[in-house]
Amino acid sequence: MRIGVIGTGRIGTIHANTLSRHREVGSLILTDTDPARAQELAHRLGETAAPGVDEIFKWGVDAVVITTATSAHAELIGRAARSGLPVFCEKPIALDLPGTLNAIAEVEAAGTILQMGFQRRFDTGYLGAREAVGSGRLGRLHTVRALTSDQAPPPPEWLPLSGGLFRDTLIHDFDALRWVTGREVADVYAAGSDAGPAMFRAAGDVDTGAALLTLDDGTLATATATRLNGAGYDVRMELAGELDQIAVGLDDRTPIASTEPTGPPAADKPWPGFLERFGPAYEAELAAFVDVVLGQRANPCDGREALQALRVAEACEVSRRERRPVALAEIPGGVESAFR
Repeated sequence: MRIGVIGTGRIGTIHANTLSRHREVGSLILTDTDPARAQELAHRLGETAAPGVDEIFKWGVDAVVITTATSAHAELIGRAARSGLPVFCEKPIALDLPGTLNAIAEVEAAGTILQMGFQRRFDTGYLGAREAVGSGRLGRLHTVRALTSDQAPPPPEWLPLSGGLFRDTLIHDFDALRWVTGREVADVYAAGSDAGPAMFRAAGDVDTGAALLTLDDGTLATATATRLNGAGYDVRMELAGELDQIAVGLDDRTPIASTEPTGPPAADKPWPGFLERFGPAYEAELAAFVDVVLGQRANPCDGREALQALRVAEACEVSRRERRPVALAEIPGGVESAFR
């Protein structure tokens, strides 16, 4: 199998390393808007660098992995679909609903594959939580608490391109919430704070956000995120039911300390970032993509799943701006649409 990797930044480099070691992948073609960066990575891995995206399609590949800036995702997904190629794409498909819906339509019209990069679905902790909910171990689920806290903020120039805290960061929690519980979000109430560094205000973004979400079975969930968690990178989910309570992401590297006399101390080596925290999950999602391309398993996270997570993020943005509850039925692309 020959795979084209478009984008060789941080996550593209991780994915290229993973694919180059996979027994079913014979070779890679790498390209990037910075040709020297793609060339350097190709040389290090013993793979081939292409001068641009056109060559990925002209030289012939069996599948494409897209890890470019978000603004290029939808166009590249459409191009791959028209070429009949399976695609793995980092989230999101696009930063708006029209772009997302158009890309999904192209994939469905072509009858090709689009697997989205929501790596938490491949994390051991989240897998265990999904199993616990599905087995009935927790009893009736009544409360879910999800959080994502970055240790340090991203570069200022990146913020206007990110789509904002809810679409860029909390979208992972929204996808995990749907996937772990098996329920849809019915409505949201969200708020954000830009009281931190001025670069967030300049970008029209917030550095900290929170959302109260009601699921379609009445379960209540909270999802919070911040770009300024100096203790370390912290991603957790707590699920409480009538019979039991469990936590995802609680281990000896969780950057939190107890104030109780007999409580656990602060972590000696807290997680510094998402690449370290989710390293095995990133490898597992690419292994799954290879299996999907080979026809050995069903797509674990298609474009429609990504669409529903984006709809929740969009509802949160509307709620934050307008300071009101927002029903998901207000956001296009729901279960009533042809894309569900």
